[in-house]
Order: sequence, then C-alpha cells, then structure tokens
Amino acid sequence: MATLAGVHHHRSTTKASNKPFKSKKATKSSLKKFAKGRVEELDGNPRRSTHQQLMSKLDRRNQARQKQLLKHKESVRTSSLFCGRDGAPRIVALVPLCENANAQQAAQKLNESLDIDLNVPEEGLVRLNVDRFKQKIEYVLVKRDLIKALDACRVADFVVFILSPNQEVDELGELLILSIEKQGISNVLIVVQGLDTVEPPKRRPQVVTSLKSYITHFFPMIERIHSLDAPQDCSNILRSLCSINPKGVGWREQRSWMLVENAQWLEDGETACNKETSSVALTGVVRGKCLNADRLVQVGDWGDFQIERITAAAAGHSQKPQGDEMAMDDGEGRILLEPTAEQDDLADLAPEEVAMADMNDIPSPETTTERKGVLLDGHHYFSDGETHIPPRSKRLPKGTSSYQSAWFLDYSSDSESDFDELEDQDGDTLTAPPALPQDGPEGLGLAVQCEPTEYDMSEAPKSEIFLDPSPEDEAEQLRAFRSRRDEAKEDLEFPDEVELHPNVLARERLARYRGLKNLRTSHWETEEDKAHEPEEWARLLRVANYKKARNRVEREALIGGIQPGTRVRIYIRNVPVSIKISYSPSRPLPLFSLLRHEHKRAVVNFSITLNSDQPSPIKSKEELLLQCGPRRWIINPLISQPGETPNNVHKFSRYLHPSRTAVATFTGPLTWGSVPSLFFKRTAAPSDDSMEIDGPERLQLIGTGTSLPPDHSRVIAKRIILTGHPYKIHKKLVTVRYMFFNAEDVNWFKALQLWTKRGRSGYIKESLGTHGYLKATFDGKINPQDSVGVSLYKRVFPRNSKPWEPVLGEK
Repeated sequence: MATLAGVHHHRSTTKASNKPFKSKKATKSSLKKFAKGRVEELDGNPRRSTHQQLMSKLDRRNQARQKQLLKHKESVRTSSLFCGRDGAPRIVALVPLCENANAQQAAQKLNESLDIDLNVPEEGLVRLNVDRFKQKIEYVLVKRDLIKALDACRVADFVVFILSPNQEVDELGELLILSIEKQGISNVLIVVQGLDTVEPPKRRPQVVTSLKSYITHFFPMIERIHSLDAPQDCSNILRSLCSINPKGVGWREQRSWMLVENAQWLEDGETACNKETSSVALTGVVRGKCLNADRLVQVGDWGDFQIERITAAAAGHSQKPQGDEMAMDDGEGRILLEPTAEQDDLADLAPEEVAMADMNDIPSPETTTERKGVLLDGHHYFSDGETHIPPRSKRLPKGTSSYQSAWFLDYSSDSESDFDELEDQDGDTLTAPPALPQDGPEGLGLAVQCEPTEYDMSEAPKSEIFLDPSPEDEAEQLRAFRSRRDEAKEDLEFPDEVELHPNVLARERLARYRGLKNLRTSHWETEEDKAHEPEEWARLLRVANYKKARNRVEREALIGGIQPGTRVRIYIRNVPVSIKISYSPSRPLPLFSLLRHEHKRAVVNFSITLNSDQPSPIKSKEELLLQCGPRRWIINPLISQPGETPNNVHKFSRYLHPSRTAVATFTGPLTWGSVPSLFFKRTAAPSDDSMEIDGPERLQLIGTGTSLPPDHSRVIAKRIILTGHPYKIHKKLVTVRYMFFNAEDVNWFKALQLWTKRGRSGYIKESLGTHGYLKATFDGKINPQDSVGVSLYKRVFPRNSKPWEPVLGEK
C-alpha cells in the first residue's frame, strides 16, 4: 500500500506538472502552496529552511514547552514578591489630568468599594491592606505637578490617570501624560471621575467613548475606561491592581530601587558629623535587583551618597502610615549589610596627578609664524616645499604608454600657463593677444571699470596685468555687493557661511580651523587640538570597549546584596543639612542604586528628537533640563549629526529643527544602557496659576531621546564657509574676489579645495594683486550667478553639566 500510495502521488504530481495551469490566480496559489516553508537555493530549486531540517515536530513541541516553563517561572518570581504576610506593597500612582480631577477623592472611592475606612490625605503616601485579595497597596497621591508626577510614576507598579467628563485635558495634562509615557511606564489604568454628573444619562456612554478615543492616542492597548462613581468598577479596579503582575520598566529593573516611606535625620550624638552634613535613615522596601552597600545611591534630587550601613526595618502590617515610633519586632535594627573596602567613592574625575603626567607629554603648539599654510588632513602644505596643485597633464599622441610619455618634454613655462587655459574645445590652442601698456589711463580704466562676470572669446584678456582698485572703490563695490544679496535665501543654502571683515586677517581669525578633503573619511589630527582642550578633559572617564564593560557591570549587580522584597532602613552619610528644609513627607522620594562607575563624569551622548509641534528650532549650547532615568541635569549640549563615520568625525549643527534627530553631547555622569531621556526647556511661568508647574518656572517638553555609549574620541567639527564672487570667468579659469582681502591670506589657505553651490570643484592657482583677488581653476565652466566657497573645520569641545537643584523650601 505504501508503494501504491507513492506511485499514485507521483502520478498525480507528474500529471499536475505536465498540465498547464488554468489561470494566473491558480498558478500563484499553487506556487505558494508548493514553496511554503521552503527557501530557494542558488539553482532555483526550493529547499526547506535550516530550522525545519534540524527540528522535528517533537523538538519544536519541547522548545515551546521550555519557553512556557521559563515564562511561568518568571511570573511566579514576580508574584512572590507581593505574596505573604511580609510581601511588598503594590505601588499605585494616582495622577489627575484635568483641573477638577482629584486624587484624594479617587482613593476614597476605591476604598469605599471594599468597605475600607481609612483617612486619605490630599497628597503623599497611603498604605493599606486589602484582606479580600490578600495584598497590600501603597497609594502615591500627587497633584498637578510635573516633577512630583514624574517621581511618583517612575517608582510605581501601576499608574492610574484620572479624567473628567466635563473638562478636557488641558496643556498641563497633556504635558503630564506625554512626559510620563516617554520616561517609561508600567501598567496603566484609566478612570473617569464624576460621570454621574453628566445629564441626561444617555450622554454618558458617548462621553466614555470620546474619552477612550482620546486616551488610545497615547495608550493604544487600553480596552476600557472605568467609572469611579460605580462601586462595581471600583471593585474591579482593585481586583486588577491586586492580581495583575506589573510588567515593570526596563531601565528601572536593571538597578536596585525603592520608594522612600520615611526619612529621619539623625542627631549629632548618634553619628559623628559636622554642622553642615548629617546622616539620614531612609526606610522602604527593596525592589528591582539586589541592593549592594558598596554602590552609591541616588536619592531624588538630593544627589549621590555613600551607604553607611543597612539594617532591618519592621514589616509594617498596620494600615496607618508609620512614623518615628516603630515596633521592635522581626529583628528591627539588626545590621543586614555593611560596605566593604571596595566601596565606590564620590570622586567624579580621575586623580589630578595622573592627569598632570599626561599633560606633560603634550607638545607645545606651533605658532602661525612657523607655518606657511593651513592644516589639511594632518599636513601643512608649503612648509616643506610641497604644493597642492596636481601635476599638469601632458599633451600626448593617442596610444602613448606611461613609459613612452617620459620621452615627451613639456616646455610650457609659468608665464605661458595662463595661455594654455585659453584652449579651444577642439584642441586648438589660441594665439595670445597683444599686450596692452601697463601704465596710463587705458590700463587703469580696464582694471577699475571692468565689471562683467563673464565674457565670450572676443572679450578674452588682452594682458596679464592686474591693477588693484583704489581702497575707496573697493569698499564701495564690497558694500554694494553685500547689500544686493538675499540673506534669508543664502542662509538656507549656506547655513555655516561667515563673512570676514576687510581689516581682519583670516589666518589669525581662523587660526584653529583646518581643511578636510572628506568629512567622513579624512583623518583628524588630534595633536593640534590638545592645546585647546578643557581643563578637566584628561581626567574624564574613558571606556574602551563599551559593550564588554556594560555586560560586566550588569553581571556585578546580580551578585550578593539585599534581596528584593526586604524592608530595610538605609543609612546614608554626609547629607547636607540644607536639604532638610526642602524635604516634605508628602512629596515622593525615590531611591536608586547606581551601577559601578555611574557617578564618574565622561563625554556622554544622547540622541534627541525635537517635537514636531515645537514652534522654533533649538540652538546648540542652549540651556536645557535633561532627565535620564533617576537623575536630572542642567546641560548646554553640543548638537551634532547622528550616525557612524569611519573617522569618528561628526559635523556640528548650530540649530536642531523640529521633527529632526541629532546627538546631544556634554560632559556628565555616565549612564549604562539605553535609558529614555526627556529634554525640557525652562521658561517663565504665565500669570495663570493653573499653568504653574514648578513655582516660578515652567517646564516645556521639547524633545525625547535615549542615552548612547560615551565616546571620548568623538570629534565634533564646527564648519564655516568662506564664499567669494566670480569676478571674471573664462571657461575653467575664474577670478574670484571677496573671499579674502589680502594676498597673504590667499597664500595661507591656498591648499584648500574650492567648490561651488552648483557642484563644481577646483583649486587656487595664485593670488592677484594685494586686495585678496585670486585666480582659480575648476573642473568645468561655472555659472556667473554661482558662488565659490571653501570649507574650514575646527573641533569644539562639550561643556560640563550640573545637577538640577529644586528650589529650597518648596513643599
């Protein structure tokens, strides 16, 4: 039977293959069925993929089973964190998006649905036990404040946004929801407050539908909007909060963190400290990775601190917030972990002695008087007799080899080189016209009154003489030329164009600039920039192999330390006493453990994408507020073009335009991994109190991005363009003016390549006169309306950042 079946299958296949297909649709369908799961080889015959060849059905089933077990194991590990009598509470942040929304009333509605009688403050932390679901919940109630909402949501397991059926989400509400979403968010629930006030009742489903349509623009996975006026919905919300395993935030789960429930300043008698600093005990439940006492901790906006010791804290089974009085049970006060001799220090720069030893090896920069030309690709031309002009090609018969060409002599002299340019397209050399007298009114009139920029063969130069115009005529012509330009159009075409003053020497004004034959491939000579490096440049952290170093640091975070879910009291040392004035128990205070080396300063890079609704571009080096993970800095970043280049040279951008992406570079603390970043611009607060965000300041979210690997060798090259005007044109030979204003500058920048905005390229042959006129040769005839440019580059170094400090006394 097996043989017959095989024969029958073979016959049917042969018959189907010999019989033509009925239609194109049937042909495509048959081909798809025939080639399903197969990959064509080079000869065109289909074959099965390597995965299908190596894995049988039993193996694939076994692999699926293993994935299921791993997923179940991860789910059990996550849920076990919240189980038991001493389980960690589920942190729930209540964020109102509308002006009439209230987080306090929302928490009370949720508690009433389960008959929980608990006093809820207007803002702050509230902890309660949900006996029905055998879970603990810790509410974080915040008002419409950007910084407080960000601090609460980056340590929350669940974020509950409160909407209003009567008011739309205003500008501040959209800023809150955008900022919270971009920094990284865990599970999200949407509730509406006051739906019963909508009349008539038949409009209520329409209101809910409208709110869902709005919120799915930010969170497409939202399936339902719950009403706080319905007890059944409130009960379902609490059931979801107690049963769903939070998915967490990627960058947060790579570190150890906790929400500080209580901060207690110790008296001078308990620890040895001076008058300006003190030790502080912070109480909370460890989350994320294991907490290591050797690592530094970042406490809110206070800064980075060292851990003095870690002790056990009471489990806190009571529903009331704990104060200074704690029951001495469960081994409270027992030391769990102390730092070792390998504890990280607070030094953010390398030792100065090592840096000074490196500075002694830096050669002293050469002065401009010792050189004869600009630096081009790591070489100074004309200083050793070399020239940048390519060798002149000889006129040889067809079929002449390179060996035979050595026997053809070229007798053209320097004085005849200009006449060689007057060569016809057919190859016939024109005869030189008779020379005019070099003095007298006729020669002077030809040099001063000649204004055309292009002429035909009848207007070929009658003499090699070039007479400089008078200073008055030269200044008047320059003023008239610059007044006729369309500055807005030229700024769009030449964003890096600069103009030199006639009385300024270009070789001194542009002493730090150099030329590059190719911005992406030309080698950048770093020795020329060592004299201009910032003072702390040699003391910054340098990471040779970022990927290897990151993997090693992340593996260290898995070894030892306090296990997640443990309620501890962390003692940190040397906390400024001035922070006690600004501390408020009602404000969320997150604590994050830093990975190794994250306190040290380096040349850090961040990708930044400017919002499309931004009304104006952002200028480079403009002051911004950056939030990256647990930290915030005040930065003045350098904006440069993104991407990777073979020579690691990137063009500096003066502006970042809306909806475009660039790289922001500055010197600041290192951040391992790709962490979401928010860029804010600080502006004055409007007169309307409802729009106030941070007291006297208002923060505007202008862009988002992620952290990139630090790179100390990344060169940011600032480009400037010097442009000139074609004064006389004859085929490929052009006289250019207004690029330089003296012959010495022309000879200094003689090695640089010229180009035009319409795609022509050339080089400088010689200077004419003493007013900066020059003679140039291009690879083709240029247009009289074209502009001749030359590109110069210099390296710019990033500026230092400083930590953001909230206003003292702000509650």
